[in-house]
Amino acid sequence: MHRIQFGFFDAGGGHRAAATALKTELATQQPSWDVQLVNLQELLDPLDILKKYFGIRIQDFYNSMLRNGWTLGSPQLLKALQLVVRMNHRATLRLFEEQWRKNDPDMVVSFVPHFNLALNQSFANVFPGRPFVTILTDLADYPPHFWMELRPQYFICGSEYAIRQARFMGHPDEKIFRASGMILNPQFYQSQVGDRSAEQQRLGLKPELPTGLVLFGGHGSHVMLEIAERLEESNLDLQLIFICGKNEKLAGDLRSQKSRLPRFVEGFTSNVNYYMQLADFFIGKPGPGSVSEAIAMHLPVIVECNAWTLPQERYNAQWVTENQVGIVLRSFREIASAVAQMIEPGALARYRANTESLENRAIFEIPAMLEQILELSSNERPVEAGSLFANQAVPPV
Repeated sequence: MHRIQFGFFDAGGGHRAAATALKTELATQQPSWDVQLVNLQELLDPLDILKKYFGIRIQDFYNSMLRNGWTLGSPQLLKALQLVVRMNHRATLRLFEEQWRKNDPDMVVSFVPHFNLALNQSFANVFPGRPFVTILTDLADYPPHFWMELRPQYFICGSEYAIRQARFMGHPDEKIFRASGMILNPQFYQSQVGDRSAEQQRLGLKPELPTGLVLFGGHGSHVMLEIAERLEESNLDLQLIFICGKNEKLAGDLRSQKSRLPRFVEGFTSNVNYYMQLADFFIGKPGPGSVSEAIAMHLPVIVECNAWTLPQERYNAQWVTENQVGIVLRSFREIASAVAQMIEPGALARYRANTESLENRAIFEIPAMLEQILELSSNERPVEAGSLFANQAVPPV
């Protein structure tokens, strides 16, 4: 039996979702493994400056930023956060080392950015030679010191660009594993809809109309109101499904709006895949999770990329364009023209065919990768970081 600890934060929701999904799949593929989820925020609460002085955790402040659209200047805020992380590095090491000593894991797997230097170093300090793995839940790194660090470790990457980034840093190929995409919940590979038309009618929708699904992560966004208003003002015939997550005020505002277009508004749900099966295309931010979920359900996407877009998500918009699976806007002020372009029968069929050509099986592939890493590490001698990495530059996105 192997004891494995998955480290995650609740900032944004994607890190916990990926860790939880992989834990679920491992229960099927490796039922003898003891996989434990570790909320790193709880370990680091004693060092949380915002909680100490303002009574709000950093991860909760981050989620509030997303919910309210306060993301302009996020690259500078990210640098400030990384500075705080580095200033607290020694204290962070002590907290993490205490966690490893108490739980004695055979492997630590990180699903988070920013803290991988401390996670890696602390685990090596306590258990030299045991494997530390970083699973990127973004399609690419945003260097420096975001996902990838120079210390010896294993990486599981969901894109060729992320693989190139790891290689360029000097990490050897045998330490880099290529998954076919982002980790998705196994439910995205299961059909929940038998009669699509009947299910749409049950929600008050019309089967003959093209259907857009609007989703901005687990905390929603006020931008969804703007999108609704602009599409209402257009002459387009379509209908919309809004998923607002934990943002109850947003859901209430959308429900209270007078609407020419048929719409269904949902709050928090664990059945996003059900609603995606009722839609024809996706509208949202270029988050790696939601975009990957939409593509897995063969929904072309309409996303926005501009100065308000989180820096780590900007490559995702480039990926959408490169793979021709959707439309990238400079602003959702252009949403009506983008939807008009998307729902043209020829265009929708072409985009949909491109989504069908991308097969993401990461959730089913990664358990075997972790098993291989455990086998490889059992035959290795501990290696110290140092001259192994001479080139610290990373190519621009």
